[in-house]
Amino acid sequence: MPGMARQIERIWTDDQGRNTKALLLRVENGNAILQLPSGKESPFPIAKLSQDDQLWIRNFSQKKEKDIPENADEKKLNFNAPWPERIKFSDDPEIITVKEDKDTNEFVYESANYRYNCNVRLNNSVVKGFAVLFEATHQFVRELPLAVNGGAKKNGKYEIILFEFEKDYISAGGPPGSAGVYIGGKNIVMVPLTSLGVKKLGSAYSLDRDKSSKTLPHELVHQLTPDPYFAAGSMGWFTEGLSEYVAVTPYYAGGSFNVRANSRPIIEYAIGYGKDGTGGRGLGKEIKLGPLKNFMLQSYSGFTSNAQVNYGCGLLIANYFFHMDQKEDAARIKKFLAALRENKQGEAALEVLLDGQSWLELEKDIAKAYSGKGVKFTFTE
Repeated sequence: MPGMARQIERIWTDDQGRNTKALLLRVENGNAILQLPSGKESPFPIAKLSQDDQLWIRNFSQKKEKDIPENADEKKLNFNAPWPERIKFSDDPEIITVKEDKDTNEFVYESANYRYNCNVRLNNSVVKGFAVLFEATHQFVRELPLAVNGGAKKNGKYEIILFEFEKDYISAGGPPGSAGVYIGGKNIVMVPLTSLGVKKLGSAYSLDRDKSSKTLPHELVHQLTPDPYFAAGSMGWFTEGLSEYVAVTPYYAGGSFNVRANSRPIIEYAIGYGKDGTGGRGLGKEIKLGPLKNFMLQSYSGFTSNAQVNYGCGLLIANYFFHMDQKEDAARIKKFLAALRENKQGEAALEVLLDGQSWLELEKDIAKAYSGKGVKFTFTE
């Protein structure tokens, strides 16, 4: 865990039964950094420690997390923070292999904020790649000046479940045909490996550098979104639009999101099939949508019943309020989110979003903003 530097002395045992008395200085890159009696610092792979020692480190790390109330972030609103231009996760992801049991098909890995369970072993490159992606997404979401400070940890971590095959994912409750899902009641994200940028090599999986996945960031945003934002008038166009916004923002394997340069990729993804020709919403350059008010107030089941159109339009409309609305300072969307936090819903919350404009005036402003980007956006009766 960040800043884990309190010195703890104990007898450590490796997986060969050999004992060493040493101080635990910190945990980094999957190693316990031990200080030997001679004073020398020695990194030791946590995976090669005894099961008791690995459990002790996990419990110690979780205790460090619990020193800070898990809902502490929920009291912090960052509406006055600047919009980030680039997110760079440069901290130690603190990767720990918790369990690898071939007999029971249980493979558990942890990073600073996440625990991910899989039913197949993952290569070190996959574990590290996922850990950096998870942590960078967490940082991105928390830095957006939209007070996206929800989510509940279990034993100090957000839970993610990965499945080797789509059939396993569906058997566990994943919607058929979906690439991944956030289950709010359990606060877990479930994703089949078939949706991710990985490939099978022998009996394990490794990262496929030729592929990328927007599924995990999308679902991680849902996991971190506070409950008030899932209210009527917001759930759908905003919750999915925000998740798409984060997922489509260019991500680089070193752990960075280029937020400043995401305008073109967002539009390309919405109107076509993504910058690389895959995974876009395919709306075309002439988009016809019904009345904006109806779009924002529709039920979530109605929203998802026409996912390609509604997710794409949700992304464009959310992006409009983030970067193209009036003074381009996201002021109205922030007022809207603050109203949701005050338990306003539906039309009452959307009146705050309108901020004195009529629906027709807002529709014209959105159409005009995207016309300048080469997209004809029409709201029809």
